[in-house]
Amino acid sequence: MNNEKKPVKIVTIGGGSSYTPELMEGFIKRYDELPIREIWLVDIEEGKEKLEIVGTMAQRMWDASPYDVKVHLTLDRREALPGADFVTTQFRVGLLNARIKDERIPFSYGMLGQETNGAGGMFKAFRTIPVILSIVEDMKELCPDAWLINFTNPSGMVTESVMRYGKWDKVIGLCNVPVMAMMAEPETIGTSLDKLIYKFAGLNHFHWHRVFDLNGNDVTGKIIDAMYKGKDAGIPTNIHDIPFFKEQLKQMNLIPCGYHRYYYRQEEMLKHGLEEYNTIGTRAQQVKRTEAELFELYKNPDLDHKPEQLAKRGGAHYSDAACETIASIYANKNTHIVVTTKNNGAVPDLPADCAVEVSSYIGATGAKAIAFGTLEPAQRGWLQCMKNMELCVEEAAVTGDYGLALQAFILNPQVPSGKTAKRVLDELLIAYKKYLSQFADKIAELEAESVTIKDDVARELTEQGL
Repeated sequence: MNNEKKPVKIVTIGGGSSYTPELMEGFIKRYDELPIREIWLVDIEEGKEKLEIVGTMAQRMWDASPYDVKVHLTLDRREALPGADFVTTQFRVGLLNARIKDERIPFSYGMLGQETNGAGGMFKAFRTIPVILSIVEDMKELCPDAWLINFTNPSGMVTESVMRYGKWDKVIGLCNVPVMAMMAEPETIGTSLDKLIYKFAGLNHFHWHRVFDLNGNDVTGKIIDAMYKGKDAGIPTNIHDIPFFKEQLKQMNLIPCGYHRYYYRQEEMLKHGLEEYNTIGTRAQQVKRTEAELFELYKNPDLDHKPEQLAKRGGAHYSDAACETIASIYANKNTHIVVTTKNNGAVPDLPADCAVEVSSYIGATGAKAIAFGTLEPAQRGWLQCMKNMELCVEEAAVTGDYGLALQAFILNPQVPSGKTAKRVLDELLIAYKKYLSQFADKIAELEAESVTIKDDVARELTEQGL
């Protein structure tokens, strides 16, 4: 009982994010079971203005609640970390302009440009993994008993790197996609979540799930049928809604996550992405406009609650994953949450020491992964290909091994292998020179060869140092 009463210190790195009000809402909602003493929002110099805007709003949210919680703002994470109980991460290296380049450079060559998939997803990992590892080093010194709760994308690879290269086991990776599925699907078959049992297995943004009723009867097929009768199955806002092939889903009796559209309907998703690239702009350009609107709302001194417009941002229900995970660790609740954690045999088709996204019980010792069992050949083939691609990306991010980065590009199903794959890799290295010191020698070589960026928007952002 004493542990339940211990006040909690939360540090959020990337605190100037537009998601922060959602996080605050989740903490306020759970205050009775998670008594927070103080919250520190941390950001970088380039994010100072947004940090001040969202931080002021976060304090208004707490002031409007019955709870006396102080929100601290800082640009120095080492000031924030001492004594932290939980460190949450939700940052984007290079801000949204980096995501624009992640998307536009591949699209300029006719291949998918997306935040966590394909060439853009790999480069987001290259930029992010060195930063998360430096955060871990600070945590080892300043808050060695803290849990790291990671929401930074690509969440699976970032979380795995913390475990594998940071040697930090008190880490859990999160994503809102499973939450959205569990919130939307029960209604499609006329029931509620508390009357269903969910089992997820796979990788972040590449998982499948199966559903049972409380008598153990498999109801996955009923939900699949409902998906083809116009029922909302919880697809994330940021993914174009092209239906899966029903015959495929019925054959495997599994429900894929929304991001599987990039693999199962690659042709159509690429066509849609290219249409946006050539007209209204990529998803990142659309999000940048949405973010500008959100921060104008956040400036309103009378706004003391999360605005509805935040749902358009693509991270809806993030707090239901992040805050519930923290509350479950704190109070040893053993709640069922889908998280990225060490496999330890839950998915026997993958090595025990790699990271998987699986149904787990979350308690004081972290995530206890629920065994899912082996997958059928089609799913197993995809899973093993994607995991090995991820392992190549992670090692290249740490070592700066260009040949290994090229291997990852050639292995990635969203990148057509050949000279174009290498060209896109080279252009992205040039575009992110300021964030990729591990590849400095190769970038200097490419610059000597006069490699340039094809896409006008991406080239202009790079030339401006953005």
